[in-house]
Amino acid sequence: MSRLVDKVAVVTGAASGIGAATAHRLAAEGAAVVVADITDDAGQEVAAKIRAAGHRAEFVHCDVSEEDDWLALRDRVDEMFGPLDLLCSNASTQAVIPAHELHRAEWDRHIAVNLTPLYLGVRTFVDDLRAQRGNVVAISSVHAQFGLPGFPGYAAAKGGLCALVRQLAVEYGSARVRVNAVLPGPILTPVWDDVDEEGRRQSAEATALVRMGAPEEVAAAVAFLASDDAAYITGANLVVDGGWSIKKESQ
Repeated sequence: MSRLVDKVAVVTGAASGIGAATAHRLAAEGAAVVVADITDDAGQEVAAKIRAAGHRAEFVHCDVSEEDDWLALRDRVDEMFGPLDLLCSNASTQAVIPAHELHRAEWDRHIAVNLTPLYLGVRTFVDDLRAQRGNVVAISSVHAQFGLPGFPGYAAAKGGLCALVRQLAVEYGSARVRVNAVLPGPILTPVWDDVDEEGRRQSAEATALVRMGAPEEVAAAVAFLASDDAAYITGANLVVDGGWSIKKESQ
């Protein structure tokens, strides 16, 4: 498919997992992709693989919690590819700690990495997004809608992300800027590396499709929302969880 020909995209947290899969998918659909991350070697490798496949991509170091890094990223994007059409805000952090044990610094980090970057990204690129009638896709989580033990900081940030998506969709809709969120469920990314086979099996069995998802399946949802196929969709939460959020075992 080539729904994003001549578009320019930034994907944050793109050195691995959902971000890397999204960078590959957007590039395969024709976009020039900026791979943004703090993990330099892995990020450069993602960009190199995209180029080796015959597509356009460059890596830029970016700490999404720092406004100066966003401003530097904007300058690099304009220098390399021109005005931005698509921002995929994907960078994330997660710690499994109950609220009474969660230190304030860790709470602040959850907000700084999971929520604040959407605000900073839109603020930084708003002129491009307006001029290009661009769009924004934020990667939230099913944690935004459901409570699981040990995720207060993560859930609060991801829930706030969905609220901010709705607000931004209203704020910039008159400029024909679309803003949507994708809410993944159990997707097999590096965050699962420390989960044993039994834990993965339980998570898979908690879904209606009885399997874990792949990062590429989330990337496909991002590509759809970024394309003209979704031209009349804004402020939406697209759940990509294999039916995890609808399956219950209790009677």
